[in-house]
Amino acid sequence: MAESENGNSRFQEFSDGVKAEFRKIVWPTQERLTKETIACVAISLVLGLVIAVLDWIFQLGITRLFH
Repeated sequence: MAESENGNSRFQEFSDGVKAEFRKIVWPTQERLTKETIACVAISLVLGLVIAVLDWIFQLGITRLFH
């Protein structure tokens, strides 16, 4: 029975710790979340475009090299 009580107290400590950490979370405002989302999407699009252009250039170069 002592093991069961010890297990419950460890779980209670863990649960209390999780609750305490959740109280420390600072959630972003709607404005900040929108700005960061737009920045993330824009950077992803630009990077995708750069990779596509580089891929096209390498493909052109290899095609001309071997034909």
